[in-house]
Amino acid sequence: MTGELVHDTDILVIGGGMVGLSFACAAAGAGIGVTVVDRLTAEASLEGAFDGRVSAIAAGSARLLETLGIWQGTEGDRQPILDIRVSDTESPLFLHYDHRDVGDQPFGHIVENRVLRRALFARAAQLSGLAFRAPAEVATLDRDQDRATATLVDGTIIRARLVVGADGKRSATRAAAGIAVTRRPYRQTAIVCTVAHQRPHEGIAQERFLAAGPFAILPLPGNRSSLVWTERADLAPTLVALDDAAFLSELGDRFTDYLGALSLVGPRWHYPLELSWAARATETRLVLIGDAAHAIHPIAGQGLNLGLRDVATLAEIVVDAARLGLDIGSAAVLGRYPSARRVDVLTMGLVTDGLNQLFANDIAPIRGVRDLGLAAVDRAPPLKRLFMRHAMGLVGDLPRLVRGESL
Repeated sequence: MTGELVHDTDILVIGGGMVGLSFACAAAGAGIGVTVVDRLTAEASLEGAFDGRVSAIAAGSARLLETLGIWQGTEGDRQPILDIRVSDTESPLFLHYDHRDVGDQPFGHIVENRVLRRALFARAAQLSGLAFRAPAEVATLDRDQDRATATLVDGTIIRARLVVGADGKRSATRAAAGIAVTRRPYRQTAIVCTVAHQRPHEGIAQERFLAAGPFAILPLPGNRSSLVWTERADLAPTLVALDDAAFLSELGDRFTDYLGALSLVGPRWHYPLELSWAARATETRLVLIGDAAHAIHPIAGQGLNLGLRDVATLAEIVVDAARLGLDIGSAAVLGRYPSARRVDVLTMGLVTDGLNQLFANDIAPIRGVRDLGLAAVDRAPPLKRLFMRHAMGLVGDLPRLVRGESL
C-alpha cells in the first residue's frame, strides 16, 4: 500500500475495540459510511491469551446489541445474571437482588470479551458500508471546519466529516487534539482469571467487599466463574506470579468453599485501576467515546455499559442529523452530545468512586455503618427495585437503541 491511496468516508473511527466497533456497526447499519482503524487485526484480538476479561452486559445494553444485530452472535456463550449478592467482609448482613422482583428478564449477562468481539466482527463483516483497516495506526490527524484528514503510518490518507476517538484510556487521538485528562489512580490492581468449580453457580453474581477492594465472582456458562479480584497495587504482581497451588490457596481464602473445589482455567491477567475523565468530549470534527472520554472503577461492572450508552447517544444524534441533510461533523450537531451524556457519566463516575472509597476502608465504625446500610436497602423493596433497574441500565431518558428501537 502506498501514500497515493486516498480514501473518503463519512466517519473515521479510531479504535476497533468493543465500543468503537459497536458505534461503527450502529452508524453503518443506518447507511452512513464508516472506516475503522485499529492497531490489531481481528485475529489478534480474538486470541485466547489476548485479554481474559469478561463484561457484565446490562439488560439495556443487551437491547442495544440485539437491535444492532450483534447480540445474536453471543448465543450459547453468555450467562444470564439471575441474582446479585452484595456482602461486606465477614459480616452476616448482605444485600440480595432477585431478578424476579423487577420482571421476568435477567439483570444482564456475563460475556467473555473475546466472545463479544467475535460477534462484533461478524456483524461488521455483514455491513457493506463499514471498512475495517488493521493493523493500521494514525500518524497525523488534521481537522478544520470542513473536514478531518488522517494520514496513516503507511501513508494512506483518509478523509472524513467526523472522527470518533474510541482508542481507550491512553487515547492518542485525545492527546493529539490537546484535550486534557484528569486521572485519579486508585493504587489498586484488578487480577482477572477464570475458575472451574464443583457446584453450579445458579446464575448468581457476587460482589464481596474486602479490605483491599471488591472481589467479584461472575458466573459463566457451565460450572465456571470469572473473578475480578481488586488488590493493592504493590501486592498484586506478587500474587499473580505465584504458582497455581499457592495462587489457588490465596484465592480460596477470599472465595470460600460455597462452590466446592476450584481449579484455574487459563492464565491470569492484571490491570491497574484509575478514574479518568477528559476535560471535554468534543473538538472540531472530533468526538470521544468510551474509555477515551471516561474510565471508571469496575466495582459495579458498569464501564462497558457506560461506553455503550455513549454509542447509543452519539449514533442517534449523528443518524438523525444525516437524515435531515445536516453536516454530521459540525459544531451544531456535535454540541448535542456532551449535554446528553453529562449526567449519566458524572453520576456513574461519582457512584463507583464513592463506593470504592467507602468499602475499601476497614475502619470498624465505618464498616458497621455500611453493613447496616446494606441491610436497610435489602429491607426496602421500592429502593431495591430502583437500584436493580439502575443496574439493568433502564433508568432515565434512554436513547432509542437502549430502548430496543431501531435508529
